Formats: sequence, C-alpha cells, structure tokens
Amino acid sequence: MIQYIKTSRLNIAYHSYGTSDAATIILLHGWPDDALTWNAIVPALVSENYRCITPFLRGCGLTQFLDTQTLRSGQLAALGQDLIEFIETAKIGSVHLVGHDWGARIAYNIAALRPDLVHTLTTLSVGYGTNNPQQTLSFEQVQQYWYQWFFATERGRATLAAERRGFTRQLWQLWCPTWRFSEVEFEATAQSFDNPDWIDITIDSYRSRWGNSPNDPDYDTIHQQLMSAPKIYVPTTVLHGGADGATLPETSANKEHFFAKDYQRFVIPGVGHFIQREAAQTVIEAILARVQS
Repeated sequence: MIQYIKTSRLNIAYHSYGTSDAATIILLHGWPDDALTWNAIVPALVSENYRCITPFLRGCGLTQFLDTQTLRSGQLAALGQDLIEFIETAKIGSVHLVGHDWGARIAYNIAALRPDLVHTLTTLSVGYGTNNPQQTLSFEQVQQYWYQWFFATERGRATLAAERRGFTRQLWQLWCPTWRFSEVEFEATAQSFDNPDWIDITIDSYRSRWGNSPNDPDYDTIHQQLMSAPKIYVPTTVLHGGADGATLPETSANKEHFFAKDYQRFVIPGVGHFIQREAAQTVIEAILARVQS
C-alpha cells in the first residue's frame, strides 16, 4: 500500500515493509527507475528484522509537488534535501541508507551533509565525488554519457517527452548487456515515468549536473557545500557492475580518500547497471554485511 509524507515542497509517496519499531533501511531508486526496483531485495531484509522504506523521488510515480509554482529542480542538492526532510518528518531517527544511481548520489550527499541521520551507507553503480560539473571524465565515459549531452538540447527534451518508454527501454538494454528483462518488469516501472513532472525533473537534473541550467537559489547553501565533495564519516560499501554501460566501474575507483570510516568497494563481473535487479542476492548480502557490521 502506498503511504505519503509531506515535506516542505512534496507529498512523497513510499512503500513501507516490516514493523515500525525495527531498525530502518531506506532504499533510494535511480533514473530511469522507481521504487519497485527493490522488490527482489526487500523481503530478505525484512526477514532479518529490518523495516524497509522505498520512496519515489520527486517527479516519479505518485510523488507530487504541493505547489504548482515550485521550481521543478532536478539538481542533486534539491533531491538530497527532499530525503533529509523525509527522514526528519517521519521521526525515525538515524537510518541505514541504500541507493542506486540517482539514489546513490542522494545517499552520499545526505551522509556528507547530515551524518547524524545515517548509520551506514550502501551504494550501487555510482562513486562519490561527482557533483562538480568540472569533474574529469575519460573519453570512454564521455561516450557512455551521450544521453546526458542529448538532454542538454531541446531536441533531447522533445524526444524524451514523445518517446519516454522507447527511450528508457533502450537505455536499460544498453546499460545491461547481459540482462534479459521482461516487458512486464519494465512496464511496471515505466508507469512512474508518466508523472507530469518527470520530464522537467529529468532534463533539469542532467542540465544542472553539467552547469547547463541555473540552480534553484533555495538550495544555494547546500549546493556550495556539495561542490567540494566533503568527506563522509559513515561506514560505506560500494557495489559496481563490471559490465555497467552507463557509469563505468572506473568512475567509482580510487575514492577511498573521501571516506573517514570503514570503506569497501566491490566490482561484480558480468553485471550491468541495475545490480539490484540483475544480481539481487549479491546486493542483499552486501547490505546485510554492512548494516550488521
């Protein structure tokens, strides 16, 4: 059953599993994806007596803005603040954070800005230290980010708006060369892309990430803090698929200096971008090892 929490700007839709008095794991999805991405992960965590919460990010699924006049910002500072407010409003204290793709970027930023809210961190498919538009990319990674450069154009926006299912299905296929997902699984998630704000949030997120759109001034303080990639004082595990066709494994390598506590990174051979869907048992074991450490 869908539940809701209101923050300063959003009515955030989420699923909650397990008992409310158990230690809480919040699992954050990426793009193009939604909270259903954790369906193969959650039952095993609940069976180990954890409460699992899977929110839908702004612009996704049934999550809605409270005010039609609110700027539809997709910048990482805004996404991070959404979840900080979610945790505080839910009054659940410190949590274990798990994030994939956009969710990983959000989780890193929450851990960096508000370590008091985070016990442990498990991230998938994205390394830390990637907030700054001036970051260095290899030529190979520049090629893999073709869709992000496409979204910087009005043609990119128009194409996504006209063919959101065709475009995102193609990305799933390109990013996971060995995974044969079913149309049923894809369509169940793709319904979340029909959110009326999904296009605006998507386009602004990728444009702002590379300095191609103005930032929301309401998040200027947070944005400036994140630009320096502050050190993270939360125990962290990073998983990266060896066959990831979106963010290459090199993008999460050699990040140890950003972490002041226990840090581990594992590359999973033959697995693409959606590790939680492609190698669920590996992800379950990594999360439990981290939260129980």
